[in-house]
Amino acid sequence: MKAIIVDDERLARNELKRLLENFPKINIVGEAANADEAVVLIDELHPDLLFLDIQMPGKTGFDLLSDLEGNVPEVIFTTAYDEYAIKAFEFNALDYLLKPIELHRLSEAIQKVEEEFDRQKQLTETVKDNTIVLTENDQVFVKDGEKCWFVRLGNVRLFESMGNYVRLYFDDQKPLVLKSLNALEDRLDPKTFFRANRKHIINLKYIQKIEPWFSGGLQVTLRESGDKIEISRRQAIRFKELLSL
Repeated sequence: MKAIIVDDERLARNELKRLLENFPKINIVGEAANADEAVVLIDELHPDLLFLDIQMPGKTGFDLLSDLEGNVPEVIFTTAYDEYAIKAFEFNALDYLLKPIELHRLSEAIQKVEEEFDRQKQLTETVKDNTIVLTENDQVFVKDGEKCWFVRLGNVRLFESMGNYVRLYFDDQKPLVLKSLNALEDRLDPKTFFRANRKHIINLKYIQKIEPWFSGGLQVTLRESGDKIEISRRQAIRFKELLSL
C-alpha cells in the first residue's frame, strides 16, 4: 500500500517512518510539510493511505481533505491534540493517533487499513465484473430535481465534477447527478470519452480545436459550446499515445 506522510514537523515525520519500518506492507512514497505540497503529491502519486497531521501552517488537515477531488486516500490522523477526534471521524478517518505515537496503537491502525484495503479490493473487483460499459449510442435516464431527461450519451459533450456531483452538458441543459467522476469514468467507453483532468471528462467527438498549453498540457475547445478545457500534462501524454498515428 502506497502511503504519504503529511506533517509540518520533520522530526515527527522521521519518527513515524521509523515506526513504519515494522510494517513492510506500507510503502512510504512521499512526504509533505503542508497541505499544498500534499495535494501535488497526491495528484501525482495516487497513494492508498495518508498519515495526516491536523494543525499545520496555512491549511489544516481537514482543509486538505476538503480540497481533494475524485478518489480520496484512506486517512489515519496523527496529531498532538485530542479535541479533533469527532471531526476526524466525520471525514471517515480509519484511526486517530495521538503523538507521541505508540507502536501498539500504530499496529492497530495498520490492521484497520489492511482490512479496509482488502474489503475495497474485493468490492472493486465485484463491481468491475458486473459493470456494463456505456457507449455513445446508449441512452441514460437523468433526473435533477423535478426535471428528467432520457439523453443519448453521444450528445453529452462534457462531464464536470462538482464535489459529490457531476454536471452533464448537452444541448442547452446542465443537470447535476449524484455520482463521482471516477465512478462515471469506469462506465464510459474510453473510445469516445476521455478524462482530461481531475474535474473533466470530454466527449472526443466534440473537440473542435487543440492547442499547446502550460507545462506540457493541452487546451481543447469544444464545438457548439466553445468551452475550453485543459488537458493536464499527465493526461496529455496519454491523449497523444491513444490518438496519434
